[in-house]
Amino acid sequence: MRHAVMTRFIVFSFVVVMLNVSALNATDAADVQASAVDAANPDTSRGAAPDAYRIGPEDILQISVWKNEALSRAVPVRPDGKISLPLLNDVQAAGLTALELHEVLTQKLAEYIPSPEVSVIVTDVRSFKVSVMGEVARPGRFELKSWTTVLDVLALAGGFTQFATRSRIVILRPEATAMKRIPFNYNKLAGEQENFYLRNGDIVLVP
Repeated sequence: MRHAVMTRFIVFSFVVVMLNVSALNATDAADVQASAVDAANPDTSRGAAPDAYRIGPEDILQISVWKNEALSRAVPVRPDGKISLPLLNDVQAAGLTALELHEVLTQKLAEYIPSPEVSVIVTDVRSFKVSVMGEVARPGRFELKSWTTVLDVLALAGGFTQFATRSRIVILRPEATAMKRIPFNYNKLAGEQENFYLRNGDIVLVP
């Protein structure tokens, strides 16, 4: 009788161990699969600054066409994202890099000028703006001239008030017709929290 009980106990223990091993293997496989998905689709909303500036409304551009002063001029980017030039009328500029706009203008001017030499220079950045709201000393909208991190913008806003909840900061980021919420925990900057770069139109909300 005792032998039968012992045998059943050993079999039961073996089954439990095998089930646990199977569960661990499944978990590991899921983790590996998730890591593979993350690697294939990295979150580019954080981390390093973008490597190219994209033109936006209110920016001032210097358009130069070699040996053609009539077409060379400084032009503002209108709120609709377009610029106005002789011969070409309205040309979409917002959303393009200076190099991309150079290629567009070269292609369009080639219909009127043989082998046009065009240069595009962003002389004044005015479209890169972010807002800081809530428990900061100087809430408002800030016009930036270079890539700026969350901490940089909080410093521009004068830092926190005594009532700020630093662990529950949220960055609201416009994406198409929705607003993406990115949590930011100031209290974990020394470890888990990354001080990432902001994008044009971001709103930093400090509760």
